[in-house]
Amino acid sequence: MDDRSDDFSESDGSSGGLSGHPDRLRWNAKYGDAPAMSPPHPLAERALALALPDGEVLDIASGPSGSAVYAAARGRRVTAVDVSEVALERLGAEARRRGLDSLITLVQADLARWRPRPETYALVLCTGFWDRAVFLHAAQAVAAGGALAWEAFTEAARRDRPHLPAEWCLAPGEPASLLPDAFTVLHESDDSTTAKRRLLARNLPAAA
Repeated sequence: MDDRSDDFSESDGSSGGLSGHPDRLRWNAKYGDAPAMSPPHPLAERALALALPDGEVLDIASGPSGSAVYAAARGRRVTAVDVSEVALERLGAEARRRGLDSLITLVQADLARWRPRPETYALVLCTGFWDRAVFLHAAQAVAAGGALAWEAFTEAARRDRPHLPAEWCLAPGEPASLLPDAFTVLHESDDSTTAKRRLLARNLPAAA
């Protein structure tokens, strides 16, 4: 079921649903106090400027994503996945306001359980979340010629945020060191101010 706008599907891979999921509760509270929408992420803008193949954009841990709206405004179908229905409702309302709701599929899911379709997406984007297993599944979801764009905290973030779990932070060399062999890194940079690392890579399998 691919519901559009703020009528979104719940797909967490379990029979119990997400009603008591701690991440859902935490992010719902955060987004309840946040601005209605985030602007397009510069990494999304950079990725969408590439000559990508036809196909959909996958926005993982999307939040109320300006990047999803940005991609849809350029004619791309988008699947936005997040555990927070508050975030998805805001994204759906903005998509409807701009007349883009038919292009954006909203999926509420626990990313530890949800899996994208392999070799499907022209662009897989994630700009506020880190989990090694999720990253590996995301890389496998990129179609031939497509791109993977990711931003997450590095270990340096824990100096100012000691409560931040180490497993939520990139280890040295990550995420580039985890890319399948077919990927080529187009851009990688660290921001010392935010303690975040950006990666843009392309899936370029060898010619048969």
